[in-house]
Amino acid sequence: MIKIAVDAMGGDYAPAQMVKGAVDALNKKEQVRVILVGREDKIRQELTSYTYPADRLTIVHASEVIKTEEPPVNAIRKKKDSSIVVGMNLVKRQEADAFVSAGSSGAVLVGGQVIVGRIKGVERPPLAPLIPTEKGVSLLIDCGANVDARPSHLVQFARMGSIYMEHVIGIKHPRVAIVNIGAEEEKGNALVKETFPLLKACEDINFIGSIEAREIPHGGADVIVSEAFVGNVILKLYEGVGATLIGMVKQGMMTSLRSKIGALLVKPALKETMKAFDASQYGGAPLLGLKGLVVKTHGNSKANEVCNSILQCVTFKEQQINEKIKESLLPNKEQENNEEREE
Repeated sequence: MIKIAVDAMGGDYAPAQMVKGAVDALNKKEQVRVILVGREDKIRQELTSYTYPADRLTIVHASEVIKTEEPPVNAIRKKKDSSIVVGMNLVKRQEADAFVSAGSSGAVLVGGQVIVGRIKGVERPPLAPLIPTEKGVSLLIDCGANVDARPSHLVQFARMGSIYMEHVIGIKHPRVAIVNIGAEEEKGNALVKETFPLLKACEDINFIGSIEAREIPHGGADVIVSEAFVGNVILKLYEGVGATLIGMVKQGMMTSLRSKIGALLVKPALKETMKAFDASQYGGAPLLGLKGLVVKTHGNSKANEVCNSILQCVTFKEQQINEKIKESLLPNKEQENNEEREE
């Protein structure tokens, strides 16, 4: 049984959508046990609307909520009984295998490092969302955790991203590329120029070179490596352009009787196409490299994304991603020593 703690009070639509997402996950997967963390009275009130396996759902009361506008470090320190802090402590004490939150991004990032802690050898845990592309999905790593990254950080991002894409998404030998302003090796800022040869020398990843932003939607790489400033700009522009285009298409289809008739004819095909570009079906963004799993979902997450984030945690745990990350970071000599002990 895999135990997932869910921040019932985080996000724009909490606790309603968080609770609904948790119930949906319980009804879809028999091996899931959900721990809803937050104000017990509000959670129980929401639960009265649903039918669910009560033996696999528990509530852990947390009286406080960390708001988005609060300074993350102070909030984590002062609000010990907040849903984020309580939920992460469940992971730290191994009373939960993972924690899912749509709450304050800053608090989740700080709490992940301070409370859950990094795997030994991980320099900086990256936030890594899956983004839809023409060929399926790509992993954008990092998109928000490390604005001022060093070359060694990006190399670790590439390795962890490759492990995630191969074992969670099922892509063999995932193509790794670094975000750049051109395809040529000599292009880029100081960070990219210094990181490029390090990635090129990595034998344990399938590095294909640089990728320009316009190639990302076409699925030019499976793992897209960048520091968090660039990654976050890519992610937000991606989401903004997608929402704008969908809105314009809908508006254009309602301009005349002819367009409305045409809209009815193309609606099934268009709906299926738009579904492929719906990022919520892939779950949230895991904070890779922690001792336990922490997943950050969008602040405006609805039940579907919450449910998929919980199911995403199940796959993460079943595929032993943390164990694989630990193995990939072990120095060669330490690996050899471990092999000798096993023999």
